Parts: sequence; C-alpha cells; structure tokens
Amino acid sequence: MFPSLAADRRIRRIMASASLSALLAFSAAGAAQAQPAAPTLALPDFTSVVAKTEKSVVNIRTTEAVPVRPQGIGPDSNDPYDMFRWFFGPDFQMPGMPQQRRHKMPTPKEKERTVPRGVGSGFFISSDGYILTNNHVVADSNGIFVTLTNGKEYKAKVIGTDPRTDIALIKIDAKDMPPLTIGDSNQLKKGQWVLAIGSPFGLDSTVTAGIVSAINRDTGDYLPFIQTDVAVNPGNSGGPLINLAGQVVGINSQIISQSGGFMGISLAIPIDEVMRVVDQLKAHGKVTRGRIGVQIGQVSDDVAKAIGLSKAEGAMVSNVERGSPADQAGVQPGDVITRFGGKDIAHWTDLPRMVGSTQPGTRVAMEVWRKGKSVNLNVKVGEMPATPSKAKAVPEEAKPVPTDSLGLKVKPVPADIRSKDQLKGGVQVAEVEEPAVTAGLKTGDIILTVNNVDVTGTEQFSKLVSQLKNGHTAALLVLRGDQTQWVTIVPGK
Repeated sequence: MFPSLAADRRIRRIMASASLSALLAFSAAGAAQAQPAAPTLALPDFTSVVAKTEKSVVNIRTTEAVPVRPQGIGPDSNDPYDMFRWFFGPDFQMPGMPQQRRHKMPTPKEKERTVPRGVGSGFFISSDGYILTNNHVVADSNGIFVTLTNGKEYKAKVIGTDPRTDIALIKIDAKDMPPLTIGDSNQLKKGQWVLAIGSPFGLDSTVTAGIVSAINRDTGDYLPFIQTDVAVNPGNSGGPLINLAGQVVGINSQIISQSGGFMGISLAIPIDEVMRVVDQLKAHGKVTRGRIGVQIGQVSDDVAKAIGLSKAEGAMVSNVERGSPADQAGVQPGDVITRFGGKDIAHWTDLPRMVGSTQPGTRVAMEVWRKGKSVNLNVKVGEMPATPSKAKAVPEEAKPVPTDSLGLKVKPVPADIRSKDQLKGGVQVAEVEEPAVTAGLKTGDIILTVNNVDVTGTEQFSKLVSQLKNGHTAALLVLRGDQTQWVTIVPGK
C-alpha cells in the first residue's frame, strides 16, 4: 500500500527537519574547527634572575642610643623632691622646698645604652663595598650592621645621605663584593614584571614578584615614583627593584597602606634619579641642588582657559622671593613657567626636579606665559639654602567702595603692604559676598590683575569689573600673604 497524501507530507517534514539539523551541526563543527585556539602565555621563571642577583642584596640592622635613668633619681628615689625634678628638670623650684635644695642641686650624669633600632635592606653597587639604601633606614642610628647572604656581618659607615630623596650611601670594608647591574628606569613600562628582594620583618633574602602598575607616580614628594604591586613590607626599605634582565631599576622606599602592611601599592625610587644623587654623595658626602626662588602651584583647566593657555600645563608662580635668581631674571607672580632649559613642563611638579638637578651658577633659558603671550627669560640658577624663608602676615585697612558684580568691596592697598611687597598697583578686598565667596576670595586678599589687565586702583578696578560679561569666567590674580594665585570667578547680575 502507498501512504496517504497526509502521511506523505508528514514524512517529508520529518526528513527536511533532520536534514536541517544535520546541516547546522556540521556548520557548528566546522566553525569550531576553523576558530584558532587562544594563545597561552606561561608565567616567567624567576629562578635565574634570583640566582643572578640575590647575593648582591644585604640585610641592614641599626642601633640607637637611649638615655638610662641614673640610680637614685626619679619616682623611685627616697627623696620626695626628686620626683618633681624628674618630671620638670633638675632646676625645678617650689614653695616649701628646703633652701639648700633650691641651689647647687647636682645634675646627675645621664647615661645611655644601645638598643636595636630597626631592620632594612640594601644592595651593592660596586665591588669595593658601596651599598645603597634608604635614608630613613640609617637616619638617627649610632650603629649600622650589614649582613651578607652567607651570614657574614660587617659594620658600615655612612658616606652621605640625602633626606629629600630618601637615599643613603653606606660602605663596608670589603672587596670582591657582587654589585647589581644598574638598569634604565626610563625604559620601564606598565605591566612589566619586576622583583623585590629584601628583609621584610627581618626575614632576609625574601623574594617577591609583581608588575609595574604606574610610571612617574606623583605623591607630592621631590621625586616621581615607580608604582608596583610587588609585595613590600617593613624591612624591604632600601632593597632593589629588579627587572627580568637582572638589572636594578629602583629602590623600594614606601608603601601606601591603611594597616601598615602591604595592600597592593608599593613605591620605588627610579634608579636614574638615584644614581644622580649617588655621584654627589660619593664626591662630597652631600647633595647640592639648584634653586631659582619661586613658589609654584598647579594650573587648573579654568585658569588655563581664562589666561589664554592652550593646555593646563606648566607651573603657576605664586610668589617670587625678593632678590632671588627668579626675581633678578624678571619672573613675576602670576606667570606660568612653561619651559625650563629647553624642556616642556607638563606637570607643575616637574619644575622643582628640573631646577634641583641643575648645577648652581648655570644660566638657563626659561619661558613663561604672561598676559596672553610667551616671554623668554634667562635665569642664573642659585644654590638651595638649608632652611626655607617664612611667610609674613598681611595687615588690613578700611575705606571700601560699593559691592560689585563679583561680590567684592575693595579698598586701596595699605602703604606698608605696598612698600613691603613692592606693589605698583592692586586693590585690597574689604568685604566678600557671592559669587566671590564660592570662588574662594577672602578679606585681605590683594587683587593684582583682572583677565591679564593690571589693576592700578579702585576706580580702574571697578571699571574693569563693569566690563565683564555675566556668565563668562573671569580670572583674577590674587596675592594672599606672600602667595599669589589665579582665581576664576563668574560675575553675577
């Protein structure tokens, strides 16, 4: 018998469905075969790097002297007045103290004892025993002891230290030591593997690994840092950061932590910066840096737009020290230093490093942005003094003019301030309302410039403000104390 028409149709649908399923399965299998396998990357083998470098790293322990209370003096003494002398000093006097005790009280000779101070790390940079470490590892110590990986211990002496960069150069009396090869920290890239070798918590020759997380990390210190996720803990300070070629590219110096232990962010001093310091420490035992005598700050986007800078780059001069190299070169408060020695200043913190690395007495070309245009200057770099100058307070006077669209009442600059700061113009803020309050202006501020136009007096200032357009940002150059800064403000109605 032949199938009915309806049965025949059912058979055809079943066969078509089966054919389609087979075709899809074949296509999927073909696609799976055609798709290339994902490449697999093996983790690097650090054993050869460790074997090459480990003997160059040393453990550093330090000691310090602490005072010892002399016998018979203090709260345990049988003399009831010794307790007061213990807390308030040997010359302490009080009502009722016998007359013979008020005078000629013998000052006990203070004794000291040596106690352990801390543990750090370091590494050889030459075969004759020169070792690099952090300044904070050896600072305030009365003894420095270096232990090699073979357990042999030496007493070290300090050749020189530089607290500003936290670098110390010490030396032991030894020969044929295995120095680390100095690498090039400028060649580091994010994601690159690096190792740390040191003595965390006193556990010497500990090796940890990670990657470079960031380059030129600015933390407000004098130098930029290499940021890594290499596990670094107390005791690693002064140890080397090593690349896979076995070269030292930095000195492990800091961790960023809320607990005091490792939390994934470690900072190392770039070895290029370190070696520049080492050269001076070897030669002179100290570091001499250049200075030009300016205080600087960041250039914000609003300020850059208001004063006509194409980018928010450079260092904004907030103060020029009188008689300094910058003052003699013609630098003015409110200038934005954009180039120094032929190099662009991408970030304001670049300038101190550029100036500091310049030999005092050197003449350097400098470019500043002033009143909408670039000005070329030539500065003779001076030598950085031991102690910075202190700021002085600014007095006030009265007689303001009516409040303007900036929310300001201003008055003439008092004669004593004008003389002290050598001001040729400007007005002093007497009262502050909105929008000046939000902009950060304060009573006593001295406004020197409005949109690159120098302020000569109260009447001229009022005219400048009246010409400002509502809703358009204006830039005021403001002197507060001895600091000058640009303040942006949007005039009200």
